[in-house]
Amino acid sequence: MISFAEKKYTKEEVFKRLNPLVKEWFNSTFENLTPSQSYGLIPIFEEKNVLISSPTGTGKTLTGFLSIISKLLTLSEKGELENRVYCIYISPLRALSNDIYRNLETPLRGIVEIAERKGVKLQEIRHAVRTGDTSQYERQKMLRKTPHILITTPESLSIIINAKRFREKLKNVKWVIVDEIHSLCENKRGTHLALTLERLQNWCNKKFVRIGLSATIHPLKEIAEFLVGYENGKPRDCLIIDVNYIKQKEIRVFTPVKDLVFEDPEKTTEKMYEKIMELVKRHRTTLIFTNTRSGTERVVFHLKKMLKDQIEEITEEEVAAHHGSLSRYVRFDTEKKLKEGRLRAIVSSTSLELGIDIGYIDLVIQIGSPKSVTRCLQRIGRSGHALHEKTKGIMICMDLDDLVEVAVMVKEAYANHLDKTMIPEKPLDVLAQHILGMAINKKWTVEEALKLIRQSYPYRNLAMEELVQVLKYLSGGHTDFEDRKVYGKIWFDEEEGVFGRRGKFARVIYSLNIGVIPDEVMIKVYDENGKYVGNIEEEFLQRLIKGDRFILGGKVYEFMSARGARAKVKPAFSSKPTVPSWFSEQLPLSFDLALKIGEFREKMFSFIKEKKEKAEIIRYIMENCRTDENSAESIHRYFETQYLFLKSLKVNCLPTHRNILIEEFTDEKGRKNMVFHTLYGRRVNEALSRACAYLVGEKIRRNIGLTVTDNGFSLIIPGKNAPNPLEQLTPKNIREILGKAIRKTELMKRKFRHCAVRSLMILRNYKGHEIRVSRQQINANTLLRISEEIPGFPVLKETYREIMEDDMDVKNAVRVLEKIRKGEIKIARIETPVPSPFAHNIVLVGLSDVVLMEDRKEALKRLYGEIIKKIGVKTMYKPTEQG
Repeated sequence: MISFAEKKYTKEEVFKRLNPLVKEWFNSTFENLTPSQSYGLIPIFEEKNVLISSPTGTGKTLTGFLSIISKLLTLSEKGELENRVYCIYISPLRALSNDIYRNLETPLRGIVEIAERKGVKLQEIRHAVRTGDTSQYERQKMLRKTPHILITTPESLSIIINAKRFREKLKNVKWVIVDEIHSLCENKRGTHLALTLERLQNWCNKKFVRIGLSATIHPLKEIAEFLVGYENGKPRDCLIIDVNYIKQKEIRVFTPVKDLVFEDPEKTTEKMYEKIMELVKRHRTTLIFTNTRSGTERVVFHLKKMLKDQIEEITEEEVAAHHGSLSRYVRFDTEKKLKEGRLRAIVSSTSLELGIDIGYIDLVIQIGSPKSVTRCLQRIGRSGHALHEKTKGIMICMDLDDLVEVAVMVKEAYANHLDKTMIPEKPLDVLAQHILGMAINKKWTVEEALKLIRQSYPYRNLAMEELVQVLKYLSGGHTDFEDRKVYGKIWFDEEEGVFGRRGKFARVIYSLNIGVIPDEVMIKVYDENGKYVGNIEEEFLQRLIKGDRFILGGKVYEFMSARGARAKVKPAFSSKPTVPSWFSEQLPLSFDLALKIGEFREKMFSFIKEKKEKAEIIRYIMENCRTDENSAESIHRYFETQYLFLKSLKVNCLPTHRNILIEEFTDEKGRKNMVFHTLYGRRVNEALSRACAYLVGEKIRRNIGLTVTDNGFSLIIPGKNAPNPLEQLTPKNIREILGKAIRKTELMKRKFRHCAVRSLMILRNYKGHEIRVSRQQINANTLLRISEEIPGFPVLKETYREIMEDDMDVKNAVRVLEKIRKGEIKIARIETPVPSPFAHNIVLVGLSDVVLMEDRKEALKRLYGEIIKKIGVKTMYKPTEQG
């Protein structure tokens, strides 16, 4: 049974149970228990499965370890510690593993010193890190002197449970701690780990205790089920300790200028950096989050330039960047300076979201929207590391849609309304890896294997037929692939219902190709004449469809095709780009937050419709959304302009989550533009837009241009007339239509390679020789063509599932279509002389690259100028503000 902890234990009650040496060390180090310790230490001591969800700096890691240390200490005093692993700690990051190793040193060394003073003899409690960086010498040493606490990563654990000799050391594991579980469960690394834990449980003599440590996350019951797995079709018992409420927060929304449309962009940027510098000076250490790596570098460059130009108390060396593209050495050096308090400002994209020990942070600044309430709270939660300190954050907005998004996000954060975490459902590529791992160790019956696999939460609904399809593929049951050197890695007797390993290299193939993170490669871009233009990231390439335009080296190019690690383009000259260069890095708006923004839109429009006093509306926004006056004024003005513009066209359908407005206008090239105001987040909009573009393209037999944002999408149609594709889309046909839409795309080709590599269809490493990514991709293109001829082929099936459910959000797209069918979502289609204000960011998304910011601002001013002419100066914009 999954239940929430209700009993809070006193310090006296806790230390009655724990070893006296632990009590003495704790009292010499801390004044009192944190809430997570008050609720969690006794249940862990009583060997209950526990999920602890609490903010950074509330002692959850020590909660996980303290009862375990106490029990190991009791064995140590008696001289009964054996040469085996008692506790496995799993972290998603190697850096975090090293942090935990150092952090465990403190209590273990402190307890030994107390014991020595008292004349108590102790066996050494050993702890060690084992990851991909661990040398062969260290691994051999662990066999002789086995760590009692093993610190590792999900990938390393899945190799260890197949290591002939070391797996014997895991036979009687008592505790498994999964740290940062919130960052694992929503992707295939978490799926991989869930199956690894069930395989470990199957190997162990007794049930081990599972302890999950998480930052703010929702829904906790589902995360608990993910942690503990299933037994006999029901979730195992788990106690949830939710103490997210304990830390006070102070989050404010800031806009640097009064008018985000007509203000000079240079002045807006200058005011933003002035505000950042002012905040950095007022605080000891400030962590600044951007949403892209390029954004991180840009902020660091500007801050250092400001410091160079002015005589300040802060030096350039006290400002640094931290993101995934930097070398491990540079990141490690930055983290070290941060811990030592030698940095005043650190700028990061996503790399510092997780709980790496980065020392004292007293302010977090977020530039732009982090796209979900949960991520907002996780990022802001990096500040105020001590329990009694507030988490403090400033959200800086430079764009109207971002501003509305962030205002609603902060409102929801104070109401503790979190976004739902999506856990991938039965990925067949991850399953293929584990089946090989299982087959290496012994012969299995299919029923026995299915029972084990269904014990992991992501595979609880796996059908026998799906498992058999994976077994057929892995055993070489599809002879079509043998000419392409794809051979069976297991044997499978379908009649007898048994399988096992095939060949002497199975173990080597498994250990060298384990893991789910795909290899990425830089794509070299060439024009039609074979001239080298520059590089783009593979993740960016896979989002492109033929005809998309993007900027490279300051020029606009149109995408034509790609093969291996080469892309072919042609100059687009004066054409506007349709895909911004940061598109692949940008986080998508969550579906749940999009709906809350829809509710906020309804409220704002009702205020304006009812002619509520402007001052009252401004006050409502400032109080409920914690904004400054500039932000509240901008939000009010944005909504009022949208309302008056639609009113001038006699349109009553105001775009919200319950109203889809389709705007149609003709652009300067005579093309029909259909703007769909679908406020459901980019992942849902990716699904809807590609399906819609496919339907229109099939109807008029022409390529359709496409731009996608969190708030909607736009179809750019050659010619003047097109049907409304939403009328043809239904909850029943969207998957089929979407499948046809993505079948020939780069996204399909690249994602198939990722799934084929995870499924061990394409090997990254064969007998110690690494296979180049470009060669993997060329192989994948051939295998994809063959796969399409095999009904129900699991690797192809998984590719479609990953694109539709993990990259896009077809499940919520189906929900939207169901509501349209029921009449709960209304659709209105209108002709407009110019795009409405809410459509501007959808239409101009391609101009949001830094090098085109001037063009974008000019386009925005022109569009707003035309709207003001249409509705008159009753709007909040005044002629004097138009520059």
